[in-house]
Amino acid sequence: MTNQHRAVLSFHRSASIPCPYLDGKFEQQLFTALSGPEAQADFEYLSRIGSRRSHHSIYRPMCSGCAACLAVRVRVRDFKDKRSWRRVRQKNSDITVRTIGPKTTTEQFLLFQHYVQSRHHDSEMAFMNQGDYENLIKTSPVKTTIREYRHNNDGLAGVCLVDEMAHGPSAVYSFFNPDLSDRSFGSFIILDLIDWAKKMNWAYVYLGYWVENSAKMSYKRRFQPLEGFIRGAWTSL
Repeated sequence: MTNQHRAVLSFHRSASIPCPYLDGKFEQQLFTALSGPEAQADFEYLSRIGSRRSHHSIYRPMCSGCAACLAVRVRVRDFKDKRSWRRVRQKNSDITVRTIGPKTTTEQFLLFQHYVQSRHHDSEMAFMNQGDYENLIKTSPVKTTIREYRHNNDGLAGVCLVDEMAHGPSAVYSFFNPDLSDRSFGSFIILDLIDWAKKMNWAYVYLGYWVENSAKMSYKRRFQPLEGFIRGAWTSL
């Protein structure tokens, strides 16, 4: 992407709303739309400097008096399994993974509903119908695919919506059967993305934003080596 091309992007600041991660804080975002034939190139460039996609926009936090949100990514080539990760893999050794592209099914949506009602019943996603779910995937302006996780090619256990970039996948959203909580299934999905990235010779797996003092985000720090985008550069955490 040329400097001339990037200059035509129009950025906007969102309204201030209560922060979903830190009590007493307020969130604002700097965002721009992703559209047209250059959407993928814009997305990849902005992702490399700490931004994150949501629907047809790509954004980064721009909060007054707070810089707690860090874009983070796993450095794939240096990632090594530790004993706890091997245990997670063993618990899920009966799971088969396949990449199916931007293909949605009723089975996925029912699992999505079950997961959201169990884990995030007070979120906006709890009110999504099947059409909303399908639009989340089918109308993506960038290269998006779905990873399905099945019990030995049978029942659907989990799903991960992934944006693909030249240097690695970005995990957009994952959900799974909440009855599988004893399997550490969320961690298993990230381990799978790391394995996939190694197979594809990608350098990184992007995990979105991490907030140090947020319990919701603490799991991301466990995937080392982890880098955060700090003051304009990717830095080891």
